Amino acid sequence: MELCSIASGSSGNCICVGAQTSHLLVDAGISGRRIEAGLHSVGLKTKEMKAVLVTHEHIDHVAGLGVIARRYGLPIYGTKGTLDAVRSIKSVGTIDESLFHPILPDQAFAVGDLSVLPVSISHDAADPVAYIMEKDGHKIGVITDLGTYDETLVKKLQGLDILLLEANHDVRMLQTGKYPYPLKQRILGDRGHLSNVRSGQLLGRLLHDRFKAVVLGHLSKENNLAELAYETVRLEVSMGENPYKGDDFPIFVAGRSEPSQMICA
Repeated sequence: MELCSIASGSSGNCICVGAQTSHLLVDAGISGRRIEAGLHSVGLKTKEMKAVLVTHEHIDHVAGLGVIARRYGLPIYGTKGTLDAVRSIKSVGTIDESLFHPILPDQAFAVGDLSVLPVSISHDAADPVAYIMEKDGHKIGVITDLGTYDETLVKKLQGLDILLLEANHDVRMLQTGKYPYPLKQRILGDRGHLSNVRSGQLLGRLLHDRFKAVVLGHLSKENNLAELAYETVRLEVSMGENPYKGDDFPIFVAGRSEPSQMICA
């Protein structure tokens, strides 16, 4: 199993996950041209993707969806609420109805030789989910855009080999920054985004001896720094009630506009 972040941040998100002959995209929130270039950088092509999994309908997750769907006829998976919302976004354009495949949270489905499990998350969207992809006992999770988490989600995320996890903001930077008060409250709320501290605390609950790597994603351009996210998450893991330290495994920070290396389990 392998993961590459094509782009991850408040301005656009697109993640490639796969294994051998089956690769898929989680979200398509950047231009088709950027998706093409990002995949090319790791030796892949957009037309080779088996599907696009949509987490939710916010534009930073679907901006390029219409373009690549029309160009390559890629199947699109998402909850009914998400797909209905996508249909109403004018900038996405018209997409052939036959490409839409409604899914239900907690009901696994197959894409190529990958098993995909959508899991419900807490975010201010129609019916958002995160995704866990599995093949031959190896699992990768793409978990972003959640304002909070509970024991149910923690249980579902156990046993991951690679995790792309939201570390959206530093709370102090957000509180003292230029965002209007209502937006700050939205981001800090239970249907907003995960802070660096909460990201580190959640990661600490998911570590195990076979854990390979974490990629910190969906960083805010205005309210976070890559170095700050890295150090905060690493410190939270080291200080947490778990037997692991922040230096026991690789921690990568996904770029907002440049692809990551391919990370393999």
